[in-house]
Amino acid sequence: MKLDKIKALIALMVCVLISYGFYNFRVDQKQLLLTFGSFISLFYTLIFAIAVSHDISRTKINIRTLSFIFFPITLISNLIFFFVDFSSPIYTIFNGIILLIFTLFVYSIKNAKQ
Repeated sequence: MKLDKIKALIALMVCVLISYGFYNFRVDQKQLLLTFGSFISLFYTLIFAIAVSHDISRTKINIRTLSFIFFPITLISNLIFFFVDFSSPIYTIFNGIILLIFTLFVYSIKNAKQ
């Protein structure tokens, strides 16, 4: 796996801007949790979608497709939490499970025999 630094920087900036939007429009006790949680979950999926490349093209296509599927899922889940009153443990557990499932799929694709 190789990381393209320019694309990683673009992914970082996109996620910072989205997280800043969450920070600006939500003013309550959960503002920081939603800001940092959305940044981590969005950046983790977007970095695999645009900045990480693999030696085998089939693996690269599968991981990018999976990442482009999970990025909107995490964005939509964070938007739902943005508009709904939620408890911190539920938000943390839900986003953690989504990221762990994504990590499991990426790991399985990467280690699949060609």
